[in-house]
Order: sequence, then C-alpha cells, then structure tokens
Amino acid sequence: MSDRQAVEQTVHLYVEGMAFANAAALKKAFHPKSSIIGYYQNAVEWLTRDEFITAILAEEPAPPGTQPFMDIQSVDVEGDAASVKVTDDFAGMRFTDYLSLLKIDGRWVIVSKLYHLHT
Repeated sequence: MSDRQAVEQTVHLYVEGMAFANAAALKKAFHPKSSIIGYYQNAVEWLTRDEFITAILAEEPAPPGTQPFMDIQSVDVEGDAASVKVTDDFAGMRFTDYLSLLKIDGRWVIVSKLYHLHT
C-alpha cells in the first residue's frame, strides 16, 4: 500500500468512526495528543482527542449500512508528513476538515484537525 493510500485509509477510518460513533476507530485514527479546532456555535472550540470522541458519542450515530458522505478534495504527502482536505457530514451538519497527519512507527495518524462548519 502506498503512503497516499494509507493516509486515505486513515481518513476513511476517521469519517466512519465519526458517523457510526465508533470510539475505537477514532482512537486509532487520531494521535492521543491531537487537537481538534474550529468555530462551533459562534465560539472557538479547541478539543483534545478524548473530548472530541466524547462529543461524537453524544450524538445519534448513523444507521448501520449507511454510506457516510465523504469527499476527499486533496491529499499531499511529503515523507512522513501529510495534509488532507476532506468534506464530510456529521449529525446533519457539513464540515470541511483540514487534517494534518504524521507517520509514526509506520502508521499514519491524525495529529491535528482544523474544521469549518458550513452554514
């Protein structure tokens, strides 16, 4: 598997983990020290991975068999660093996420998520 494919696989794990409220998938996709940042309800939201997972689990998950909306617009990989722009839906809202990933011990993980909530 190429690095690009492995990065995209991590993004799929993240989106599906979010859509189906799968804490194990989200813990695998995100580094334990990652941050999730954006404007939510007119205020800057700055979450740790575990705070983010708690917020995801508080929402109703997508029904089993649902295909979550995900549109990867760009992937840029340079050595052990990668950047991805992806638009996805969660809890009736559309987000554009800018994900920074790092290859650690041979595995790509999200170290930062900067998001825009579409209105």
